[in-house]
Amino acid sequence: MSDVLTKHDTPKAPERVRRLPSPRLYVWIAGLVLLLALPFYLERFWLQAGLFAMAAAIGAIGLNLLTGSTGQLSMGHAFFLAVGAYAYCAFAGNGDDELTGLGLPTWLAAVLAVGVAGVAGGLFSPIAGRLRGAYLGIATLALIFIGQHVLFNAHDLTGGFNGRAVPPMEFFGLSFDDSELLVAAVPFGASEKLWYLGLALLVAGGLFARGVLRGRPGRAMNAIRDHQIAAGVMGVPVARYRAAVFVLSSMYAGLAGVLLALVFQRTVPEYFGMVLSLEYLAMIVIGGLGSVSGAVVGAVFVSLLPQILTRYSDSLPLVSEAGTGGVSPGEAAKYLYGAALVAVVLFLPGGLVRLFARRPKSPAPQPSGTEGNDR
Repeated sequence: MSDVLTKHDTPKAPERVRRLPSPRLYVWIAGLVLLLALPFYLERFWLQAGLFAMAAAIGAIGLNLLTGSTGQLSMGHAFFLAVGAYAYCAFAGNGDDELTGLGLPTWLAAVLAVGVAGVAGGLFSPIAGRLRGAYLGIATLALIFIGQHVLFNAHDLTGGFNGRAVPPMEFFGLSFDDSELLVAAVPFGASEKLWYLGLALLVAGGLFARGVLRGRPGRAMNAIRDHQIAAGVMGVPVARYRAAVFVLSSMYAGLAGVLLALVFQRTVPEYFGMVLSLEYLAMIVIGGLGSVSGAVVGAVFVSLLPQILTRYSDSLPLVSEAGTGGVSPGEAAKYLYGAALVAVVLFLPGGLVRLFARRPKSPAPQPSGTEGNDR
């Protein structure tokens, strides 16, 4: 008898099952294509509103890494936005307005501004690594008061009460200002150009944060949030991780501050106050703590609501301009997302992003009489 296997006796290798792309992937691609096409059709108001939402989303992603994923309460997020915005003006300014300016290339000024925000977070990180809960929140709240004092009194650097003009971004020969650029017979101004810059920064920031949360650092951050002592017993360097996440969150805030400055075209100290920090906390709670997409959803909701109310205040009941007897659009927006915050905490703890999450499929019912076969 031959020991050689015949052709028919040769075991076949298992065939690979080709997976079809998830429907969610097609939704993301369609959404991205839609966002890329919007500057060709939207008017300036909606483009600026979208840019404010993008900047808010970048800052909210950073705060969600800190508060939602690591459990560190921060009330001073607006301080780091101000550091990024004013550092960009100082690095990119040429001194024509009699204010401090180094005249660096604007792309380099933006990178350095994000780095300065990270350095500011690093200087505070020893405190952030040792405090937690309400104590850390109170400590970061002090940053707001310090920042406001500096912004109003360091006139040569910040311009004082009136703020300072923001140099437009320029790189690869393209200037992100109001000089018109024809693209497919559509005039592109500052808002249209900045739209693609903001979209690229948001996508890059979201993908990086998603990678952090899905990797080993994300598991360590969640362990610190859920049980700090147990995380330390498992070998997680708690203080070092908490300090590092605080620096990363500060850099996200600095990047958001740079984009906000470019959209506003002028930095004003009053904007970077305590109210802005509270709005960022509302964004991550309403959208969903510990989720990148939740931070984006919450940022869009909180940042667009007052602008939409202002836009359509004439046709909305009880909403009118300040001093005319009704509720101003800004106050109405605060009431609405305050109510949304309470509703989310009570009825939807996972945030608005849970409304779009896939529900697990229920197991198929087994026919009667099969229970005993598995025993």
